[in-house]
Amino acid sequence: MNTAILSQAATQARGLAMDAVHACNSGHLGLPLGCAEIGAVLYSGALRQNPDAPKWLNRDRFILSAGHGSMFLYTWLHLSGYALPLDELKRFRQLGSHTPGHPESFETVGVEATTGPLGQGIGNAVGFALSGKRAAAKFNTADHVIFDQHIFALHGDGCLQEGVAKEAIAFAGHTGLDNLILIYDSNDVTLDAMADRTQGEDAEAYFKSQQWDAVTIDGHDFAAIAAAIEKAKSDKNGRPKVIIAKTLIGKGIPQVAGTASAHGEGGAKFIDEARANLGLPADEHFYVSAEVYAHFAEVKAEQKKGFEAWTATYNAWSAANPELAAELTNSVAGAVPSDLSSKIPAFAADYKDATRGAGGVVVQALAKAVPQFITGSADLYGSTKNYIKDGGDFSASNPLGRNIWFGIREHAMGAICNGIAYDGLFRASGATFMVFADYVRPAIRLASLSKLPVTYIFTHDSVGVGEDGPTHQPVETVSGLRVIPNLDVIRPADAEETAGAFVAAQLRSDGPTMLSLTRQAVPLMNELSVEERRDGVLRGGYIAKKENGDLKLILMSSGSELQHAMAAVAELGDGVRVVSMPCFERFDRQGADYQESVLPKSCTKRIAIEAGVSGLWWKYVGLGGKVLGIDRFGISAPGNTVMKELGMTKEHVVAAAKAL
Repeated sequence: MNTAILSQAATQARGLAMDAVHACNSGHLGLPLGCAEIGAVLYSGALRQNPDAPKWLNRDRFILSAGHGSMFLYTWLHLSGYALPLDELKRFRQLGSHTPGHPESFETVGVEATTGPLGQGIGNAVGFALSGKRAAAKFNTADHVIFDQHIFALHGDGCLQEGVAKEAIAFAGHTGLDNLILIYDSNDVTLDAMADRTQGEDAEAYFKSQQWDAVTIDGHDFAAIAAAIEKAKSDKNGRPKVIIAKTLIGKGIPQVAGTASAHGEGGAKFIDEARANLGLPADEHFYVSAEVYAHFAEVKAEQKKGFEAWTATYNAWSAANPELAAELTNSVAGAVPSDLSSKIPAFAADYKDATRGAGGVVVQALAKAVPQFITGSADLYGSTKNYIKDGGDFSASNPLGRNIWFGIREHAMGAICNGIAYDGLFRASGATFMVFADYVRPAIRLASLSKLPVTYIFTHDSVGVGEDGPTHQPVETVSGLRVIPNLDVIRPADAEETAGAFVAAQLRSDGPTMLSLTRQAVPLMNELSVEERRDGVLRGGYIAKKENGDLKLILMSSGSELQHAMAAVAELGDGVRVVSMPCFERFDRQGADYQESVLPKSCTKRIAIEAGVSGLWWKYVGLGGKVLGIDRFGISAPGNTVMKELGMTKEHVVAAAKAL
């Protein structure tokens, strides 16, 4: 190990971080300065990568969970030869740059996951590790190993204090993800104060209690860092690994080093003195020596040799296993059969069940048609009905299992599903009750931001839950999720719309989809063909019942309340149209001509009914219409009683129509 060149690289990385934060007067210096030696070791060969092939299937993945320290990642990506030129570091946090304030996977080459909210990156890393284990079990053969990567995540005390991290760590230990390596930047500081103000945990003891291997090292000792990483990578013992690296936050700026003031940009005003003390040239900011660039060029050349050797193995494997190779190619491409709907059998005309039950039927057909589809539940398979029969359970002894038992860890479930989606080999889905979506919401928001095709199967979606009472009746939750940009929220009205909803989720590649499913049984809308209902869901909204004669009134609804709009027509007479609106977001993406054909502007008499808050419906109803919603919390009583008490009936639709 050439510690002299590693020391130069660490020093110059500190200088780049100082200059970038000083230039924009914004950012976080503490981690990039405190972890410079860790970065030097990782990106000098400890990470298996090829900067010229940033999506190499068998690369090691590195996730910066402590995303506020983004200049750490940008600096080392630049130095190691990724397509991130020095000019981008100079434009740190500026409009249009590829160096945003927190790492974004869709913005910067080499960034594996969008991190920022603390702890999410740990959950993402667990998802990557699960995906890697499953890929190895699925595609490796006795003659050819094409997947044996490791997943690294760098995190600090802030990440570890967040509940999502603890949930994910427990899951990883229980499922034996020994390809996962956390590096804990343990600097004894949080943003406001020294860490002992808010924590007193024995980190080694905690991780070991969660079935992890743990070691504590000096985070500024190159040899100790390298040895700990090598041991973590070589120990295939069924236990994830954590390297607790004791570091000095803000190292290199004596005025703030080791204090909470070093966390943000507090040390930037001292950088001239700091740069001089580090031996950096006073007249050249953003300085990198020719020797350091040459070192990383040599590392990159060696990494390319490893990539070429793997490519030869991959080609031999592909020739020997054409069916597996085709499946892997489809998985990487995110390919889903374009005729997926036809692979899901139609429901019998007398079928009557909750849409969660219909979803359980659809999942079985979907699992056969889409081999990369995997699913999990937060200890609720018996209620969410999304268990894949004969799919097996994911575990250390069965990494091929398609059913993931997340336990009562909704937040980690969301973050882990995101990690699986970032990895891009499998189509992840997770399930819980709708009211618990609030536990998953931070991960849902990041999936939407990062355009991840995750599917959320949320059941018990209204006051129809009944006896469990208002704590479990999600009156505001569906609309609360509809306001998240790039999230499709689909609330199907019957079994065939449910099939269409699952198809829509699988065909979507540019963002997540949430399925809002009932606990209570709903009737089939046999007035419409199977194709009309399924295709209607893909469009987001469609005419479920066309008016007789001239159009005078439009009734619209989603989910279990559509039946009441359909039933009201018989009492309201001619001129009444019923529109099913299972997905606002998909309808809003349709062309103006289609939207006008469904909701013509000429008809201003409109009524919407949905068992939830009314606010979002007004954009379709208009000020001249009426929304029958539930703008209050629910009631503890049988579901049908609650629905009737809160106005979710045909009679209320008829009365509202006559009052217009």
